[in-house]
Amino acid sequence: MRLRLARCCRADPPSFRSAAAIARLFSPWYRTPLSESAAMKKLACRAVLLLLVAVCSPPASATDVIRIGVLKFGTVNWELDTLKRHGLDARYGLDVEMVPFAGEDATNVALRAGAVDMIVSDWLDVSRARTAGDDLVFVPYSSSVGAVMVPDRSGIRTLADLAGRKIGVVGGPLDKSWLLIQGLARREAGIDLASANDIVYGAPPLLAEKALQGELDAVLTYWHYAARLEAEGFRRLVSAEDAMRALGASGQVSALGYVFSEAWAGGHSRAVANFVRASRDAKALLDHSDAEWDRLHADGVIRDEGRALAVLRQRYREGIPDRAAADDEADAGRLFAVLAELGGERLVGPSPVMAPGTYWSGLTDDH
Repeated sequence: MRLRLARCCRADPPSFRSAAAIARLFSPWYRTPLSESAAMKKLACRAVLLLLVAVCSPPASATDVIRIGVLKFGTVNWELDTLKRHGLDARYGLDVEMVPFAGEDATNVALRAGAVDMIVSDWLDVSRARTAGDDLVFVPYSSSVGAVMVPDRSGIRTLADLAGRKIGVVGGPLDKSWLLIQGLARREAGIDLASANDIVYGAPPLLAEKALQGELDAVLTYWHYAARLEAEGFRRLVSAEDAMRALGASGQVSALGYVFSEAWAGGHSRAVANFVRASRDAKALLDHSDAEWDRLHADGVIRDEGRALAVLRQRYREGIPDRAAADDEADAGRLFAVLAELGGERLVGPSPVMAPGTYWSGLTDDH
């Protein structure tokens, strides 16, 4: 975060670092008799003095600027656009800036380089980074997770019915939703989905198109792509949330969150807390106002319309976190241990337990 204060004096010698110091520097000029030409110089110096005082003095009310790295078409843009449109950041003395990137790797690089103050990621990545010596922390943003989708007319009704089928999977072999659903299939149906099926890995748009064309029997995809398929006549067979609860979670667990440096937050704790409050206000508006969703579509923030927009709205609202932070963190820790068994060190890093401090310590139920 950066404060919207002029930094004109930062690189100057110590005597120039405050308006008072500048005034002291020029004060002898005012007490010395001057010729007419010198008087003109005095006026010029006085003008410079006034300019420097105006520029170098802090404003009466500083605004904290928080730069958030986002994917150009990411769902977090819906919340942040709502937040900006209704001045929810200004209400809390903030100016939230959305910095677009083409991919998640770019947002991670930008965060570590200090080009942005926050990004959106998951607690698994944060824990792995902390174990490696980084100081990232996590604040819940959304509990919406992916699901296995099948055509409504399909005869696939249970996980056992997936045996021998062609399944599309987004995110690759180590996608945490895929691993959790595999764990659930082993427990409930006694089948290994990865070895008992023809698995096709790919990007969400490509797999959605293949599913619509009937080239896949089922597809595990991200929540918003699942919602769009639902609008096209598909139904949920099982969701990653179903798997989480079956494998140890006591409630809905945040899948994504705002991620930032703990050291940075330590220097700006009030601003971070105020951002969390503004974020919750934006979620509340999206939760209760259908008109706000229509506005997002009209402004081009959400391109979907009709049935697709309605299903996206419903699934988004279902994923708004509403649990105590401590409960969410405890369940995330349980699931981390499960993922360590399912995905091993390649997924979670060298530690089989979630790193202490993964959730931001400043998070309270008030913010």
